[in-house]
Amino acid sequence: MAFESVLVVDDDVAAVASARAVLNAAGYAVYDARCGQRAVQRVMARPPAVVITAILMPDGDGIELINAVKQGRPETPIIAISDRRLLRGLDLFHLATALGADAVLAKPLEGETLLATVAGLIWAARTT
Repeated sequence: MAFESVLVVDDDVAAVASARAVLNAAGYAVYDARCGQRAVQRVMARPPAVVITAILMPDGDGIELINAVKQGRPETPIIAISDRRLLRGLDLFHLATALGADAVLAKPLEGETLLATVAGLIWAARTT
């Protein structure tokens, strides 16, 4: 597990810092992007072991990112995160999984759940 890379994509600076602290403490190399557009560039240039993305962002949202990653790097596991499950009656978690997210987590992220989800997705990606 040591030195596996994780890309955290969120415009919420506090959420990124929190995820970074938990993941770094567990031995992951964490890098981040503040929008989906920048994240797509990073994933295509240097695929991480896991992408963690906010579903809603003002500049290139997580839905677009999930689509782009699953088209260009379908083997890359994605965790979609959000502090709200519903938007105008639309279940964002269901939408994210329907588009290819491998897991969804509610914000604020709980450290043990985040680590277990990341480790599980890395293990699953290696065994397929």
